[in-house]
Amino acid sequence: MSKFKFYSLWLCLICIVIFILQLLIPGFTELFVLNQASWFQPWRFASSIFLHGSLPHLLYNLFALALFGFILERFIGSNKFLLVFFFSGIIANMISINFYASSLGASGAIMGILGCLAVIKPMMMVWAFGFPMPMFIASILWVTGDVLGALGAFGNTGIGNIAHLSGIAVGFLVGLFLREWKTAKKQLTNMPESYMRIWENAHIK
Repeated sequence: MSKFKFYSLWLCLICIVIFILQLLIPGFTELFVLNQASWFQPWRFASSIFLHGSLPHLLYNLFALALFGFILERFIGSNKFLLVFFFSGIIANMISINFYASSLGASGAIMGILGCLAVIKPMMMVWAFGFPMPMFIASILWVTGDVLGALGAFGNTGIGNIAHLSGIAVGFLVGLFLREWKTAKKQLTNMPESYMRIWENAHIK
């Protein structure tokens, strides 16, 4: 296994530094936020992930990223974790830009982490909605809440529910790919030598 690089915690630190810059530098947020200019300034699809609209918004995302990000990184490795984070966040932004005038935050990327974790470790117990429950149950409840939010069941909350749904969907798909890839690799590694000899005799000699 490759060296553990604590990318989840480094990403938290980057979010904190950027939030401080948002507070100190006028117009900083507007330069990197996700909006319709993103199609001509594509860095916004990635940069907006690290922006946050308020301190509670930042703290909520930091908690989820530090906790679940650390867990996922331990399971799949630092490099794959970083791929899940950015792939989920960017795809979520590319989808949500079609529904919101502007948006910001790491929620799409974090939901990707949760979705990936729910597929890889579905029975892992987590504390969600005030109760301990398996990870796959928690993910179902998160998806249900975001679907209802996207349909307007809770009014105008200002939450990017579509970004959340897009992110967790990407996380589910990446998790399925990683799980199948790991299974196939394990099966190949454990293949009896006699099978290899039969294959060699049939296809090589």
